[in-house]
Amino acid sequence: MTKILRCFASLVLAAIALTISTVSIAQEAEDSGPQPAWVDLSAKERKEVLAFAEDYKAFMSRAKTEVSFVSEAVKIARKAGFRELTGKSDLQPGARFYDINRDRSITLIVIGSGDFMDGFRVVGAHIDSPRLELKGRPLYEKEGFALFQTYRHGGIKNYQWVNLPLALVGHVDKKDGSRVQISVGLDPDDPVMIIPDLSPHVDQDFRERLNRDVIGGEELDPIVASLPDETHSVSNAVMTYLQTEYGIEEDDLVSAELALVPAMAPRDVGLDRSLMAIYGQDDKLSSYAALRAIIEQGTPQRTVFAFLVDNEEVGNVNNTGAKSTYLVDLMSELIYRRLGDAYSDHDLRRALRNTKVVSSDINPGIHPTWPEVWEAGNAPRLGHGVNFKLYGGGFNANSEFIAWTRAYLDDAGVAWQTATYKGRASGGTIGNSLSKDNMEVIDYGVPVLSIHSTYAVSSKVDVHLLYRAMKAFYQYEN
Repeated sequence: MTKILRCFASLVLAAIALTISTVSIAQEAEDSGPQPAWVDLSAKERKEVLAFAEDYKAFMSRAKTEVSFVSEAVKIARKAGFRELTGKSDLQPGARFYDINRDRSITLIVIGSGDFMDGFRVVGAHIDSPRLELKGRPLYEKEGFALFQTYRHGGIKNYQWVNLPLALVGHVDKKDGSRVQISVGLDPDDPVMIIPDLSPHVDQDFRERLNRDVIGGEELDPIVASLPDETHSVSNAVMTYLQTEYGIEEDDLVSAELALVPAMAPRDVGLDRSLMAIYGQDDKLSSYAALRAIIEQGTPQRTVFAFLVDNEEVGNVNNTGAKSTYLVDLMSELIYRRLGDAYSDHDLRRALRNTKVVSSDINPGIHPTWPEVWEAGNAPRLGHGVNFKLYGGGFNANSEFIAWTRAYLDDAGVAWQTATYKGRASGGTIGNSLSKDNMEVIDYGVPVLSIHSTYAVSSKVDVHLLYRAMKAFYQYEN
């Protein structure tokens, strides 16, 4: 019996030892895995990351649409010595210009010391974000409320836009050529608009709706007012207010670009303040990083561009989207200005062939509650740096360009990772539009949670690393 007990005890001890060994190995493997980029930062670098984040949040509190992004970007650019590109601009090395396309996209340029035909360096990103826009005849009255009819710019989950404060921002263009700016709801003292949800006491007939159909697109109409005028009309009271406050008639709303955006200010997330919740980070995040990166250029070897463009969320369309000829036309103009009558289309085509592009956009990061939507080895993680987008299906940058990109990121000490969607191949953002002109293009960005929602979450260190990546791209000479 004693011998049996000893044998049993030995087996138990062996099992415990094996368990401890297994746990130790697993812990060691976990410890040897990728660590957040914060870990490798010096105290000075951490201060730089936090200061950059404060600048970013302040900018995003003002830049709610592509038009306001452009106006805010011009302020920053002019302080950094950029001037509007004109027919008389002197294209000397080191000269700094900006060019605005119809108020809705902007390109910043620093002239390099080399030949234009040796190619340009371009960082491209988009400055429009998912939102609600007013229809041409938006105002109507129902059940004692005045409401606005809306439609959606970009893909959203409708239910995320109810029960939260909304600001009305944008402008109205009048027949006499004047423009009226409107912003209601961003100032803490302003009123806000809201799309109220059904209370749980009365929603029984709607509980079978699934996911994105919980709120229908035509149900995203915010309350504008509820106090009638002397004619007992709430909608008339609204028009009287618009006429008195802004000089706007109802027909003027047909030639308006008015959007409803979340009225919440950017906020830090987490007790450690390492994350940020901000509306519109898709993709003003990349665009702001590009803006900051280019204003810090001296005189580069190759002429550099920050191409910050509209309408990506609806397919890169219209003359302010990436499918427009605007960027190629701008490059052609620069080459013509330098060569004069000796210019030929061959010069432009040679420049395009030698141009390198970073198409930057955010993408979903691995989620702590639903990690299974990613393959862990191909999932980008918040706080781990820039991620290459490896789409597959012919959408990837070629391997040579990926290797070249790895080289300058490693030289600059920029942490990077990869992102490949699970079970499908696709290519997004503005990169495929630019590659059609035979430019060398790679897509990279940083991971963000709750993309296309009213309050997306990013990591402060990722935003700073993206800016550093873009600076390194502009300056790399190999």
